[in-house]
Amino acid sequence: MTKVTDWEERYQQEDTPWDKDEPAPGLIDWLNKQTLAPETRVLVPGCGRGHDPSAWAKRGFETTGMDLSEIALSDARQKYEALPNLAFFPGNFLEEKPQEPYDLIFEHTLYCAIEPSRRDEYAQALNHWLKPGGHFLAIHFIFPLSEEGPPFGASKEEITQRFEPEFELLNDWKPRHFEGRRDEEWMFLWKRKI
Repeated sequence: MTKVTDWEERYQQEDTPWDKDEPAPGLIDWLNKQTLAPETRVLVPGCGRGHDPSAWAKRGFETTGMDLSEIALSDARQKYEALPNLAFFPGNFLEEKPQEPYDLIFEHTLYCAIEPSRRDEYAQALNHWLKPGGHFLAIHFIFPLSEEGPPFGASKEEITQRFEPEFELLNDWKPRHFEGRRDEEWMFLWKRKI
């Protein structure tokens, strides 16, 4: 039986090595070059303390950060509540459905945090949370999958095969990364098929 990670406990114990106290460098680079419509609504599931959602909100996008951990969300609200266009909500990306789907979903450390056996659920959840024709931008960890985790590894091939039926891959590349993640991250931009 797989051990389920208690994310609230991880935040309580400050056992959060994924939290670098700033947005992902690859996201910042992408935002500097993007040409999205100003009315694009963005969801960042598994947002943790809100660093990535803050980057979207600072660019003027209506952004929602969602996480399982109340501690993380409380910290996020404390740090970023002054930003307009930004809201944080508790929620389970895999199990809940939105009132209204989003135009774009960005994720950085969610896919690698869930049990690999639930990755099909993740792909299905994207279809609930994202509008047809919407974009899915992700920075995934690329290293061999093992029992050890989170983070759980993946290959580019596995990720591509998982999302390809419902999504068109527009681009993928090696992003600028946090120190210590040199060969571990790969960035993907997908468009949901209509």
